[in-house]
Amino acid sequence: MVIALIAVLAFQQPVDSAYTAKIRELTTEPRFNTELTDHLPTDSRVPSPLKVLGYVPGTVGRLSYVADITRYFRALDEVSPRVKVFDLGKSDEGRPMIVAAIADSATIAQLDHYRDITAALADPRRLTGDSAQRLIAAGKPIYYATGSIHSPETGSPEMLMELAYRLTVEETPFIRQIRDSVITLITPVTEVDGRDRMVDVYRYRKANKNIAPGLIYWGKYTAHDNNRDGIAMSQVLTRTMMHAFFDWHPTVLHDLHESVPFLYTSTGTGPYNRELDPIVISEWNELAFQEITALTTRGLPGVWTHDFYDGWTPNYMFWVANGHNAIGRFYETYTSRGADCHTVKLPDRQTSVEWFRPNPPLNGVRWCIRNNINYQQSALLIALNYMARNGHRYLDQFYRKGVRAIERGHAKDGPNAFQIPASQARPVEAANLVNLLRFHGIEVRRADKPFKAGDADIAAGDYVVLLDQPYGPLAKSYFSIQDYGPNDPTPYDDTGWTLQYVRNVALRAINDTAVLHGPTTLLSADARVKGEVTGSSGSTTYLIAPTTESGLIQFRLALRDVRMWASEDSFTVAQRAWGRGTTIIPAVAGLERRIRPAAESLGLSVVGVANAPQVTRHELDLPVHVLERPTTQSA
Repeated sequence: MVIALIAVLAFQQPVDSAYTAKIRELTTEPRFNTELTDHLPTDSRVPSPLKVLGYVPGTVGRLSYVADITRYFRALDEVSPRVKVFDLGKSDEGRPMIVAAIADSATIAQLDHYRDITAALADPRRLTGDSAQRLIAAGKPIYYATGSIHSPETGSPEMLMELAYRLTVEETPFIRQIRDSVITLITPVTEVDGRDRMVDVYRYRKANKNIAPGLIYWGKYTAHDNNRDGIAMSQVLTRTMMHAFFDWHPTVLHDLHESVPFLYTSTGTGPYNRELDPIVISEWNELAFQEITALTTRGLPGVWTHDFYDGWTPNYMFWVANGHNAIGRFYETYTSRGADCHTVKLPDRQTSVEWFRPNPPLNGVRWCIRNNINYQQSALLIALNYMARNGHRYLDQFYRKGVRAIERGHAKDGPNAFQIPASQARPVEAANLVNLLRFHGIEVRRADKPFKAGDADIAAGDYVVLLDQPYGPLAKSYFSIQDYGPNDPTPYDDTGWTLQYVRNVALRAINDTAVLHGPTTLLSADARVKGEVTGSSGSTTYLIAPTTESGLIQFRLALRDVRMWASEDSFTVAQRAWGRGTTIIPAVAGLERRIRPAAESLGLSVVGVANAPQVTRHELDLPVHVLERPTTQSA
């Protein structure tokens, strides 16, 4: 022990003196840094950000484009066996999205092995208790940090380059413990399109006496807020992060934000989402207070928790983790307004001493982007080191959250399953909802034959979501009616998301454990509804019922050159009632040949009738620029 301690004390890794001098110059006061980040080691084989970019991250007035950030991470990959960069895909505008894995070289050489372990732990149904414990002992926690989903929040991509370098080359026992015991994943920029747009706006502003509009669109299609897409999964970046989660099953997904002073580490005020396992709420608090205590001990003012956000709504990107038995968390580090400096002026309520804010932020001090980087990086290093020392326990808790989720599906008071009838007014939207659940990793089954469970008559072909699965609580959350209390704190965000109401789909909760053993088969591919064209061969008119399916507008656009009308009242044709808003399409030569593939692909039921209905109607016209586009022959 004594010999080892002497060896550690005797080891002095060379420091990059120029880089270290810039860190200290750019930090406005020494108390806004720690011994973890007030220097940078040098390594003759591995380039620092300064060598690749030409400046130190945190330089006032300098922000890095995505291409330069990506180039830096690839440079680390090229020279170090401790780094491996993976492509996640392309953004809406074609920019690459990446994730970098950093660990000791032996771990990097066996990444697939460790990914297999976390994937196995994610589904306890395939494990015995003994086999799970063997995997936990052999595995390593995966800590995934993501930067700049909000494009105006600019510090995290700069910081993550420096963190990556430090984790790769630094040889202190503190950093080696992280590298040997944790797999650190880094996606330096999540919203890559918006990041480049933000850098453009910032540089224009600096070149034009700070006269320029703020950033309007944070992504190609999103003004605000691409972080609220965690349920709908409509954005490329959110879908990419979901894929990344299932590729790695990280123990922690840590999203880096900027707003309030000086560093908020998330726990939420409550009320917490009813379907969260209590373990994860405890994990939020455990990790947060490790950071608060460690950084307050080091003298950093303004590190706190609790009094921000609630923990209720599951629509944030980091709920990719919370909804799948991992830990989703975030920081809010004090903004630097691009890459600038300003004097801190805070309301009194943000500077009081509280149980959750033992050393509050300060008024009257100068704050620059380097302070932001110091705080984020120091806090992440504290979290990573704590995870390194407790990794097997956190892997065990990850596994146990899955076990408990499955057990909840067997609860006698239910619900034990949800039934989504395949035959309903909006069958395509029902199938789309099923496919959204499957994208979230929620298993959906189809009934092989009719059976009864509780008070539900389940028809052959109906969709059934059994809740004795690892992500059963997520399905329950999505289908539950929210009961945010009138005496609860003011909600941080929207409180309603019940998906069957949002999508106008029929759904039934089943409170009967017998449903868990019903004749059903797991879907192995997305559900699809094939439309049809029926009716007389000599039809003069085609009718489509007013189901409000989204496919109706797609159908209209696919046949943009065909005249269509909507009825303004209900009517009856050939003894069938049709509702107000029925689509009416007069037959013309060759129309059925075009209608059939469009209807079939969009899941629409089109009925041909011999006589046109006598009902008041208005034409379903289209904007001129749509009409001028070339016509298509199918959907």
